Amino acid sequence: MGSGKSTVGRKLAKELKTYFIDTDVLIESFENRTISEIFDKEGENSFRKLEKECFEWIKNHVTSTIISVGGGLPVFVPEIKEAGFVIYLKVEFEEILKRMDNNEIKKRPLFRDKKKAYELFLKRDKIYEKLADIIIENKNLNATVSKIKDYYADKR
Repeated sequence: MGSGKSTVGRKLAKELKTYFIDTDVLIESFENRTISEIFDKEGENSFRKLEKECFEWIKNHVTSTIISVGGGLPVFVPEIKEAGFVIYLKVEFEEILKRMDNNEIKKRPLFRDKKKAYELFLKRDKIYEKLADIIIENKNLNATVSKIKDYYADKR
């Protein structure tokens, strides 16, 4: 949450002349309701099931696309690498807090309690590091996009 995935993803897709998909936006589109509504009405388990279905759809139908996944997807769908390269945009928790305004926090059900969000951050950080093909400290948009492009060029 708040690592800059969407911002980096859109810029990277534009520079690589490809598409960008955000799994949270895709789920909201499939369901015709917000992530917060899904969490509030059906709970986290229901959302995780939808996230898994979204991943399976992407894995089977999407190619050559930059995909930003929700923060829990790598935790609950550890086979994420089956869909392509996994890049962890690492940002310290304090920086994430600076980046998010109240509207952003309201859209993120697991971020409403900052103490619990920090605990979740620490837990997920370890998982992200294990799953990632590359870890990039996302401090500067242009530098981050450049590093990803270099990594991608080396893997082609």
